[in-house]
Amino acid sequence: MTKPTVDNFSRSFYPFLHEEQKRPEELMEELGFSLLEKARESAEVKTRFFADNKDSILSASLEMAKAFHRGRKLLVCGNGGSATDAQHIAVEFMHPITVGRKALPAICLTNDMAMVTAVANDVGFDDVFTRQIIALGTAGDVLLGVSTSGNSKNLMHAFATARKMNLLTIGFAGGDGGEMAAMSLGGVLNYCLTVPTSSIHRIQESHVALYHIMWDMVHTFLQHTGLVEESATDDTNEHGPEPRTGK
Repeated sequence: MTKPTVDNFSRSFYPFLHEEQKRPEELMEELGFSLLEKARESAEVKTRFFADNKDSILSASLEMAKAFHRGRKLLVCGNGGSATDAQHIAVEFMHPITVGRKALPAICLTNDMAMVTAVANDVGFDDVFTRQIIALGTAGDVLLGVSTSGNSKNLMHAFATARKMNLLTIGFAGGDGGEMAAMSLGGVLNYCLTVPTSSIHRIQESHVALYHIMWDMVHTFLQHTGLVEESATDDTNEHGPEPRTGK
């Protein structure tokens, strides 16, 4: 490849390498403005999301508290960055750092790499969570799946299996909710909490705030036993709580 050809290729695919270098003070001023804009946008996205979904978040938190009160457990799953969120959620419930909050049973389905790779290799990646739910899940447990797009096939399979087994199903999504939103409308997903933005970063930041706040709400409900005592109608029946789709 000749030098002119290399230069043209570089300018086409890496234009920033050929831009005139800004003075350090100009660059720092621009980056400072960008930093504050990103922080402002992040706060606005979260504030709007929680305002629009307050009732659904409180309802999902109460149902989770009821499940824990009955001796059930939480199963959590996700892919990529959402897999680390799933791990974080399980740790929050299993190892509460706030004095007076009890440890609650939670299992992250991404943690067992031998199991995940065995199922992926022998059956397919779409079922890496399904097989674990069949083995570990009990009617009345909670399955919480996290996906920024709402379209992860292995989560869709997991939710469908969980509902057949009478688990409470909760999804965290972003954008328009993707297939998660459709599953909620179809009654498979009990709660679909969707952060309506195309920014993966803003979705993930909102998800972190969401599971921290829900953790706090669950423990608050557990401290008020009148709200979580067994009722005459068991919420873990075939249909479960009425599905709710967040905005």
